[in-house]
Amino acid sequence: MATVEIYCVNTKTYKSYPLGTTLKDIAIDLDIKLEYQICGAIVNNKLKELSFLVVKSKTIEFIDISHPDGTRMYIRSVIFVLFSALKEVFPAINLKIQHGISNGFFCELESLDWAVTESDIFSIKEEMDMLIEKDIPFVHKGLPTGQVVKKYRGERLTEKAKLEEQQGRIYSYIYFLNSHANYFYGQLLPSTGYIHLYDLVPYFDGILLRVPRRKKPNKLGKIHVQNKLFEIYQEHKDWVEILNVATVGSLNEFTLKGKSGDIIKISEALHEKKIAEIANQISNRADKVKVVLVAGPSASGKTTFSKRLGVQLAVNGLHPYQISLDNYFVDRENTPVDEDGEYDFEALEAIDIQFFNEQLKQLLSGQKVTLPKFDFGTGKRVQSKKKLQLKEDDILIIEGIHGMNPNLLPHISSESTFKIFLSALTQISFDEQNHISTADNRLFRRLIRDSKYRGYSATDTIRRWPSVRKGEEKNIFPFQENADMMFNSATIYELGVLKKYADPLLHSVLENQPEYGEATRLLRFLSYFKPIDDFEIPPTSLLREFLGGSSFAY
Repeated sequence: MATVEIYCVNTKTYKSYPLGTTLKDIAIDLDIKLEYQICGAIVNNKLKELSFLVVKSKTIEFIDISHPDGTRMYIRSVIFVLFSALKEVFPAINLKIQHGISNGFFCELESLDWAVTESDIFSIKEEMDMLIEKDIPFVHKGLPTGQVVKKYRGERLTEKAKLEEQQGRIYSYIYFLNSHANYFYGQLLPSTGYIHLYDLVPYFDGILLRVPRRKKPNKLGKIHVQNKLFEIYQEHKDWVEILNVATVGSLNEFTLKGKSGDIIKISEALHEKKIAEIANQISNRADKVKVVLVAGPSASGKTTFSKRLGVQLAVNGLHPYQISLDNYFVDRENTPVDEDGEYDFEALEAIDIQFFNEQLKQLLSGQKVTLPKFDFGTGKRVQSKKKLQLKEDDILIIEGIHGMNPNLLPHISSESTFKIFLSALTQISFDEQNHISTADNRLFRRLIRDSKYRGYSATDTIRRWPSVRKGEEKNIFPFQENADMMFNSATIYELGVLKKYADPLLHSVLENQPEYGEATRLLRFLSYFKPIDDFEIPPTSLLREFLGGSSFAY
């Protein structure tokens, strides 16, 4: 009998198995015990479902829901159960997963002629619980693409059908839960019985699908009131309606027809209009506001936004000066470290708060100061030749990730500040039930910027990204509702543009590197986008901060 040898990372052992043994059988044979239920495995640094047949020698690491890939498997599976339950309870209603918010996912029940009630939610949950209790397998099939598209249209998944047709494949993959068909651009759990925790609650004019916390999967994430963030998402819906581009399939249609330039022009005009509105609000309070704080997570476009805001403020008769908090970093050896011993650049303590406030106080009192400059090569703060002294109509724009944190300016009156929070809230979805993570959007931006301007490989950026995200969750996002205004720096067209820049970077990640699986996931994600040329993107676009070709000096 033909055999294959596997190395199991969990047990640190080698063992041979008959050709075609499933990962599930290997896990049982090796008696793998994880903190939570095994939901999949990393095979040669790529995620696989437990039904995967091993036909070659492999290195295998079994994972549970606490692993990022395990979390994604769990979320996709819960959404499929919600989709199937809704089809049974309200057959005429379409489920739309709009975006992640408040430690869950905001869902709209399209075509529902009344406001969602507690009774409606109870009926849907009752059906979901029944599907979970029956422990029904998620069946993964490869079928002729024509049959797959027909299945999608039968489920009224028109956007999914459109996207699948655009791929030009002879065969396509599809998932079944009982008679219901869907696809989630990634792996699912083995069966519904693996789902142990979720909740549905009313949220604004829809419902919030609550999911477990990754680090503590036996608990649901807390519900936070995020009115300002929700308003920005609603604004994005208005922009999508203006452009008539809500999904990847719709964006691809414009691209294939040679009309992507129209999308670029209107997207950029909407950005400019919003920035002008923010500048007008600041100008209306110019008698009191002396400091504008611009904050946001990594790769949200803070620097270019600040420069564009400065232009609009100048149009209104103000004289803006920009300061970056990055120049107030403490020397590298004084940077705090996280629990893994890595430098924690997202911590507030990475900034020399005392020195920053001293200089700010001097500036606001009319004194002349010499601004610092941080040398990222040496990890040292040095004195620059740039001097600044504010006059009566001058206003400071301070850009940095901690701008919303009240501990940044402990001695400055809130009346003299105007706070703006940026995020790249992806404006399109894959299809009706598959939203696009804003973190992925920013990761593509950062991959390109790190390669172009900082000399980091894609492997370096992907390896560092979990630490960046952890720092954001701890030090940035908890303060975003402190903003006076929020700005969505994402554009509808950008993932089509980022594709051609990110693809070669991701292909450079080698199979024997732990980051290979994430690179593969991102490449698969980008494969659904038709490439968009960037020659029509104006030099003042926020996207130019990452692509190059900006008319602003950085």
